[in-house]
Amino acid sequence: MPRILLIDDDADLGAPLAAYFARFELELLQALHPDEGLARLRAGGFDAAILDVMLPGMDGFALCRAIRKDSDLPVLMLTARGEVMDRIVGLELGADDYIPKPFEPRELVARVQTVLRRRVAPAAAADDARLRFEGLEIDPVTRSVWRGGQALELTGTEFELLQLLAREPGRVWSRDDILNQLRGHEAELYTRAVDIVISRLRKKLEPLDAIKTLRNAGYALALAPRPGRG
Repeated sequence: MPRILLIDDDADLGAPLAAYFARFELELLQALHPDEGLARLRAGGFDAAILDVMLPGMDGFALCRAIRKDSDLPVLMLTARGEVMDRIVGLELGADDYIPKPFEPRELVARVQTVLRRRVAPAAAADDARLRFEGLEIDPVTRSVWRGGQALELTGTEFELLQLLAREPGRVWSRDDILNQLRGHEAELYTRAVDIVISRLRKKLEPLDAIKTLRNAGYALALAPRPGRG
């Protein structure tokens, strides 16, 4: 059963939310303080984390930054409703998703299930062979990426976006197309999120000029496929 750590100082939130998560075969535990939460995450055994932005001592942004220093664990952030800047900052720091407060438990479960599915390695199949390009290699089975032979650490969202572009190199994907592919048609469209993840990917892929922007159209992988793919 996947284990999720909720880091939120609302002591009344954890128990009812854990009971609800259990209905979907998800184990939810709670840490009331960011230091406690960070220690528990570093000890291992969790499949995702949910961070409240407003935390005592260390806000959710600082906590997300600390997690991203040594882990690509899926991170969801709980933000104040209408605070678009919170969402932008969280995504820039490497959060995989966000959900505004107050939230419906079913929506939070759905978001968690989505990021967990991204972590599950697909069964090996012909179309899951490594994707090879000049200077870049992607393994969908192990969800690994190498730039010039050097392994890269990508968040789940970064990997999904890179893999989407790599499946059809040269194809131009609009922001809405990307959001629908990565988060589902029922998700709230938030096109700024795509730009943020693209920006993070570009930095990690440097010095490769891997992602091309087509003004008013979208994004495409600009690398040439390498012989031996498949």
